[in-house]
Amino acid sequence: MAEIEEKMAELERKHPGAVRFTPPQLLRTPADAEACVKNLGDVDAVLIIDLTSGTSGMLRALEQIQVPVLLFARPYSGWSYVDVARWVQSGKRADLLSTSEFGDLDPYMRIFYTIHHLKHSKVLIVVEKPPERPALAEAFSKHYGTTIRYISYRELRDAFEKASAAEARKAAEEFIRGALRVVEPTRQEIEDSLRFYLGVQDLLRREQANAITVDCLGGFRRGDLPAYPCVAWSKLNDCGMYGVCEADLLSTMTQLLLTAFSNKPGFVSDPVFDTSRNEIIHAHCVSATALHGIGGPSAPYIIRSHMEDNKGVSMQVLVPLGDTVTCGKFLTPTKFGVSTGEVIGNVDAPHGCRTKFRTRVADARKFLENFSGGLHRVVVWGDYVRPIEQMGRLMGFQVVREC
Repeated sequence: MAEIEEKMAELERKHPGAVRFTPPQLLRTPADAEACVKNLGDVDAVLIIDLTSGTSGMLRALEQIQVPVLLFARPYSGWSYVDVARWVQSGKRADLLSTSEFGDLDPYMRIFYTIHHLKHSKVLIVVEKPPERPALAEAFSKHYGTTIRYISYRELRDAFEKASAAEARKAAEEFIRGALRVVEPTRQEIEDSLRFYLGVQDLLRREQANAITVDCLGGFRRGDLPAYPCVAWSKLNDCGMYGVCEADLLSTMTQLLLTAFSNKPGFVSDPVFDTSRNEIIHAHCVSATALHGIGGPSAPYIIRSHMEDNKGVSMQVLVPLGDTVTCGKFLTPTKFGVSTGEVIGNVDAPHGCRTKFRTRVADARKFLENFSGGLHRVVVWGDYVRPIEQMGRLMGFQVVREC
């Protein structure tokens, strides 16, 4: 037990702020296991470490654990993997490791953090007419514990009007200084965009929320929005919060999952296919700049108008090239599509959205022919297919490779 306790302490040190273990419990009998299940309390997940053979009776009791369960077994410690593999195959939120390396637990520390993050996140959705029974929101809340609340455009406008115009001018000056150049927007439009950001920050603080998604196209067209939210969303995503386009809850939950695990902002994309070149172009008028990691260096950007109507303010971000990116999305609350690509070029063209970049993928035609789950996908820098599959087993969603 001393060795195990030291290894757990080492994992906490290696992943500060990501995981905190409760005091370990040594189970010797099925009665011990039953008591453990009964007295778990409010934990996010359970780590079972196999120490010996003859544990089936205890595992039958531990199967009743309702939170995600991870088994860690070293070679020759026993055959508990037989029981836990059955749990996984039956759809229980569980995964298993049989390895001599305690380091193989490292990715699971971020997964445990991700489970906690979704459970304690709050998403605000802004649409003209909220559904009487928001089935999708209820399904996500039930499965992951996320709090989801619909608010009105009036609340957004009030937040904008309460924000300091003087502070917005200062923020606009800094924003302009950081840009390569300004093309279409006026100074007043830029100040309004930064005032909107300051107002949303205050709204999120008051709501104790960390994510917001708005029907921005309809809201701006109707005059319900005082400014396009593109700049505000970029800045929220850069600092580890979440601003997501078009009242898209599927993409918002995807971004919560991917950012929590990777510590990198997501890029919500309208994918454009070019099967002749086996490429997917990812395009949108919202892009974070700290694409290699929250708190890291910013990619260069140009201050532009929103592409579709040439109004307001958005950003054309020149993304880093040569990297592998993960493209994913919750297709439903319990089904997740994922693929990878290599970023091979920025695109500057008068089509699509302001930020556009080309990716070379394994099979663009397969992706196109089997496309489902609505238009958007979420891109994050790095290859996270394997961790997403591990998260799927522990968090209870099916993972499908889209190409």
